[in-house]
Amino acid sequence: MKRTTTSWLVHIVLLLGIGFVIGPFVYMILTSLTTDNFSLPSPYKLMNSEKTLTNYFEAWNKNHFSRYFVNSLFVSATTMVCSLAAATMTAYAFARLPFPGKEWLFKLFLFSMFVPGILNLIPQFTILKSFGLVDTYAGLILLYVSTGVVGSTFFLRGFFERIPTELEESIVIDGGGRWTIFRKIYIPLSLPAIGTLGIFAFSGTWDEFIAALTLIKTQEHRTLPIALQLFRGQYATYYGLFFAASMMALLPIIVIFVIFQKQFVNPNLSEGSVKG
Repeated sequence: MKRTTTSWLVHIVLLLGIGFVIGPFVYMILTSLTTDNFSLPSPYKLMNSEKTLTNYFEAWNKNHFSRYFVNSLFVSATTMVCSLAAATMTAYAFARLPFPGKEWLFKLFLFSMFVPGILNLIPQFTILKSFGLVDTYAGLILLYVSTGVVGSTFFLRGFFERIPTELEESIVIDGGGRWTIFRKIYIPLSLPAIGTLGIFAFSGTWDEFIAALTLIKTQEHRTLPIALQLFRGQYATYYGLFFAASMMALLPIIVIFVIFQKQFVNPNLSEGSVKG
């Protein structure tokens, strides 16, 4: 009897926790589907009002929202691909390639993680300006990739070091080199870690505001977080429209998670690949 009561209490606490997490999200969706919301509607009004997608169409066509959405999609996708490419190759070099000063250089990498990103923004802006990369997507993407490669390298290096070196023997026997080993062994066996980093790289870039506002000067080049700030300022009391814009901004994050979450099913693909 005592065990049953404890089980019920645990389930109730879990359900309450789920309600606290999902409740605001459901409220946000319902509000975005109703019109004439110049104040936060009551739950009764949300449940009994007519649902429509008018706010979504209106938000998409206001304040160049669609243009900012496409801009952010391009910047985030490009940053994710470049970040994963740079991090995987750098992590492989630190994990498997012998070269002088490797450990000291890696410690220097780790030390740079302790410097707050906001302190680096001014020198980074100065460097990008000297190369003529201010107000360009190339400069913004380069900034995003450079700031995220250290943490990604640290994460992937530990994952690469867990892969047995015996797996490389078959590639070496067939005459393959380092690039073949990296492409045929380390990348396929590291897909769970790469998928995780892909989600972090995309979502971190998609939500970033300060660097984008600092580097991008032209209105046509602005990214989505800037558009949301404009929406919040102009439509602060039009909750249905603002929530609709926010829901559209969340959609790519959900899609990226659905794509990469399959890699979380088997986090140890190298187990059993080498017979003892």
